[in-house]
Amino acid sequence: MGVKIEDDERELFSTWTELDGDLEGCDEHIAQTVLASRLMFARGDRSRTDYWKVPEDIDVIADIPYVDDGLRAHKLDVYLPHDVVVRGGKTAPVYIDIHGGGFMYGHKELNRNFNTHLAQQGFVVFSVNYRVMPEGDFLDQLADVEAAFAWIRNHIGDYPVDPLSIFLTGDSAGGTLALYATAVERSQEMADALGLNRSGLNIKGSALISGLFDLKPYLDAVDGVGDIDESSPTGSMKVIAPVFFKTLKERGAQWADLDYMAAHVDLPPLFLNTSNDDFLQGDAMRLGAALCDAGRDFELHDRHTCKGQTLGHVYPVCMSWLEESQETLRQIRDFSYNLL
Repeated sequence: MGVKIEDDERELFSTWTELDGDLEGCDEHIAQTVLASRLMFARGDRSRTDYWKVPEDIDVIADIPYVDDGLRAHKLDVYLPHDVVVRGGKTAPVYIDIHGGGFMYGHKELNRNFNTHLAQQGFVVFSVNYRVMPEGDFLDQLADVEAAFAWIRNHIGDYPVDPLSIFLTGDSAGGTLALYATAVERSQEMADALGLNRSGLNIKGSALISGLFDLKPYLDAVDGVGDIDESSPTGSMKVIAPVFFKTLKERGAQWADLDYMAAHVDLPPLFLNTSNDDFLQGDAMRLGAALCDAGRDFELHDRHTCKGQTLGHVYPVCMSWLEESQETLRQIRDFSYNLL
């Protein structure tokens, strides 16, 4: 029996994610896996939609095409603190945000609450879309991110920002893309191996929230080996891995090795955020260990919950109004301002 979309879900969910419009012609197992994942994510996010509001002190310029092809996937939003707009000048630091969603779910609108809270910390925030699986594989998504970076580089002078104070952030799959895009921007060797064009942005640091950093098990799954449990929180990745990570494995599997990346790329300072009930907590620890061994500059923030409470996965993004999230946002601000 196929996955069922309820009548009241299609219109509501379509405001922040694709559901099944891009699944025609896909392998049936992949299509059902993607749709089931999208519905699971969307039903979880539904309870948070009342918080997805733009406060009066934040200005938004929405749906700017960074590639002129009419695709929703190739648009970005800009969130500007109104005070920065009024004051003018070219001094505000920038964050570029890459949304999560297991590489197969969500549009930039999913992160509007996080973007407004980040803007309230004094940053101008560019929030980017990219092609989700099955419209694009991992390297297609990185290429989209780099294209968005190139547009931002070419238009940065149109905004009241400091073009030399640019940071990246991303959550979950967006954290993965942010890490790899950070590395590509710092390594021509990596860019050439993966067939990507560097934008030339000067990335001063990246704040990575609950990312899936260790891709080696999923590259193993390309060849049908490994021990990924399909019932685990990342189990759907085993189903899409043979298609999604195929070109990464062919062009540069060594870059999926965190130890290799940390040793061979002059990464900027990284801010790693997770929690003790985050199912990807171990990935932050593994990345932190690789950075430590390579002598790279990083901060690891592993938030522990109190008894009777939960934070879970990407809490600063999906529940930005919580005091724990507000503290994390202040920590990101301190991390960033210390690098200016």
